[in-house]
Amino acid sequence: MAGIVRRANAPSLGIRVRAALGVWMRPHLRRQALTAYFLIAPAIVLFTVFTFIPMVETITVSFSNKSLVSASTQWVGWGNYRTILASSSFRQAFFNTAIFALQVLPLNIACSLGLATLVYGKFRGVGWFRTIFFAPVVTSMVAVSILWTWLFNPSNGLINEVLALLHLPTQAWLVEPHWALEVLVLLRVWKGIGVNMVIFLAGLNAIPREFWEASVVDGADRARRFWTITWPLLRPTTFYVLVLGTISLFQAFSEMYVMTQGGPMGTTTTVVYLVFNVAFQEFRLGYGAAIAAILFVVILALSLVNLLVVQRRMRIDY
Repeated sequence: MAGIVRRANAPSLGIRVRAALGVWMRPHLRRQALTAYFLIAPAIVLFTVFTFIPMVETITVSFSNKSLVSASTQWVGWGNYRTILASSSFRQAFFNTAIFALQVLPLNIACSLGLATLVYGKFRGVGWFRTIFFAPVVTSMVAVSILWTWLFNPSNGLINEVLALLHLPTQAWLVEPHWALEVLVLLRVWKGIGVNMVIFLAGLNAIPREFWEASVVDGADRARRFWTITWPLLRPTTFYVLVLGTISLFQAFSEMYVMTQGGPMGTTTTVVYLVFNVAFQEFRLGYGAAIAAILFVVILALSLVNLLVVQRRMRIDY
């Protein structure tokens, strides 16, 4: 009955349309709307040209056998997708990408949050500390990868030289399947700490200091203040870092290309590196586009799951 009453009292579609047109016809509101559309038009154009159109083209090409070395293109429907899902190389690349992300994300969040709490506040030299930790972020991934390749060189790398001086066993870091992915994990954690530290600092600055002061009056120690006040209030920030990190890690490519070329024995071949090999080494654009489309769906699904889980947890907490 209540639903029927609400529907009966609700304005009709015609009334709502006339109201919207009346608002639009007001000169000052129309000027404001046109100004807003004019300001966002460049961003919309850039997004359409460099993101939306290529995405649509990629999905279209994924249903064909288009090749870089052949002019003829045939429509194969879901054939590429069936081949990919039955491919052991794709399963291995997806497994490598998932393991890579599952190792980097917790380490990155823990380290960046720890650094954010350390450099939070005002003390002598805090600006220098923040600059030092943020410096790797603005450094090119290719340049950093070349540097780390030299550091972990099995014959004359700095890491093995230090281990030899300490009479510890050296390792063939980028050659042994057991160590190659772990070196890439350390690289990505080190390079990503700075940007997440800044994001967590923004989250810490948004927390009213009265909460911490009240907990001190109640006798809560530092650990208890963190787990009962800081961490719950940082959950939206953590969710933001988690989503951006997931998207970035599932698109990892540069460090694998520079440092290991997907080896040894395919242990560092990620999904994006597989797309590169298939599309630009084997010239199978249709097959590579299908892998890219699957990766897009996986990233979208993971982002939606993270969003639903965090929203549900926040409703329970608050």
